[in-house]
Amino acid sequence: MKELLFRPLTEVIDRLSGREISPVELMRATLERIRETQPTLNAFCQLGDDDDLLGQARAAEERIGRGEGRPLEGIPLGVKELEDALGFRSTHASVPFKDEMAAQDSAQVARLRAAGAIVVGKTNAPEFGYTAISKNLLFGVSRNPWNPDLTPGGSSGGSSAAIAGGVLPLATASDGGGSVRIPASFTGCFGLKVSYGRVPHGPEDLWIMDDTAVHGPLTRTVEDAAVHLDVVAGPHPLDPQSLPHPGFSYRAILDDLPANLRIGFSPDLGYAVVQSDVAATVRAAAGVFEELGHTVEEITDGPPEPGYTWGISGAFELLARLGPLLPEREADFGRGFIDGVKAGAQMTPALWRDVREAREKLNRWCGHVFERFDLLLTPTVPFDPPPARGPFPAETEGRKQPPATVGSFTMPFNLSWHPAGTVRAGLSKEGLPIGLQIIAGRHRDDLVLQAARAFERARPWAEHWPRL
Repeated sequence: MKELLFRPLTEVIDRLSGREISPVELMRATLERIRETQPTLNAFCQLGDDDDLLGQARAAEERIGRGEGRPLEGIPLGVKELEDALGFRSTHASVPFKDEMAAQDSAQVARLRAAGAIVVGKTNAPEFGYTAISKNLLFGVSRNPWNPDLTPGGSSGGSSAAIAGGVLPLATASDGGGSVRIPASFTGCFGLKVSYGRVPHGPEDLWIMDDTAVHGPLTRTVEDAAVHLDVVAGPHPLDPQSLPHPGFSYRAILDDLPANLRIGFSPDLGYAVVQSDVAATVRAAAGVFEELGHTVEEITDGPPEPGYTWGISGAFELLARLGPLLPEREADFGRGFIDGVKAGAQMTPALWRDVREAREKLNRWCGHVFERFDLLLTPTVPFDPPPARGPFPAETEGRKQPPATVGSFTMPFNLSWHPAGTVRAGLSKEGLPIGLQIIAGRHRDDLVLQAARAFERARPWAEHWPRL
C-alpha cells in the first residue's frame, strides 16, 4: 500500500473506483505515512482526527459500493496552510493568527470536497507565503525529500514535500510569484500557475486585492493536474475576476497538442543568473520540442527585471492587511517577514505610477512574444534548492543574483497573468530536480497542459521519486 502513495493520482482513483483498494485502507496508509515522514519532512502543520478521517473514508467506501462515487471519492487531500478549510485553523503560518479558525472552506477546497476528497490536514508554508522557503515561527521548517538538508521551496513547500515524498496523492497550492512552480521544480513535481481567475479566490474578509496570486495544481503528473483543474475551475459569485468555465475537460484534451508550434526559448530573460548545469539541462529540454516536430527559436531580449515591482506591490498590499496589528503585535511576526511588509510604507503615488509603468512594459514584451510564438520556454528556477532554513544565494558561480533571485523566471508571469507550468527537465550535478517552465498566451491553460503532457511522454519522470 505504501508504494501506491508514490503513484499518480489517476492510478489511485482508478484503483479506488475499481474496488481494488478501499478508501479506509488508503486513509490508514496515508496517516501512517504522514507520521513516518513528519519528523524528517515536516510537510504538515495540522492534522485531522484519525477517527473522523476513517469515518469519512468508510462513508466514501459505501458510496463507491453503491455506485455513487464522485470523481475524487475517498482521496486524501492536504490543504496549504494559507487556504481556508473548515474544521482547521487558518493561521497563515503566523503567530498572531495561531488560534484563528476557518469560518468556511475556500472555493477551491469546497469544490474538492464536493468531488469526494477528504481533508486530512494542512500543509506547511512560510508566513503569509512571503518567501520561497517554507519555514515559520509556528510550525518550523519543511524539508525536501530529495535531500532533507534543503528546502522543498515555497510558499507551497509543505504540499510539494508531501507529493514528492509519497505522503499523499493530492494537495492544494497557490502561486503569487512562483509559489507553485518553484516548489514543484525543487521537488521534481508538475506545477501549474493557471491564468489569473481560472480558479476562484476566497471567500475572504477583504475585497480581493492581490492580482498576482492564483490557486492551482501541484501534482506528480500532468494528467493529475488536469484532473484537479477539471474539479476546481469555473466562476464563483464572490470572486469578481473569476473566469467562465472553459467549456471542456482539461483531461479530455491533454493529448491534442497542435502540430508545428512556434516556440520561443529564453535562457535568461535578459537578466537572470543561471547555474550552468541548470542552463544546459533546460536548453536540452527545449530541444525535445524540436524532436517532436515543432520550431524552437532563441529569444535574446527580455522584459524588465521584476524583483522590485513585484516586491513593493506585495508589501504594500500586505501592509494594508496587517497594518492595524502594528506596532502592538510586531514582535510576534517573523523579523524578516515584518521588515519586508513595513517596506510597503514607501509606496507613494509616484512610486505606484512607476510600478504600473513597469507592468505595462512587461505586458508589451509579452504581447510581442506571443504575437510571434505559441509558447515560451525558460528555466523555472535558476539554481539548486538552497538550505532548508535559507538563505538564497547572493551569487551563482561568481555572478551576482538580480533582485528577483529565485523568482527570476516565475514573477513576470504572475504580474502579466499568463499561464505557466513547470515540468521536470532532468537532474543537476547534485542529483536534484531541474524544472523547465512552459508559458502560453493568456487563458491558454489548455496549451500549457498539452505541451507539458507531450514533454512528459517524451521524457517520463513519474517513476522516479526519492525514498526517505
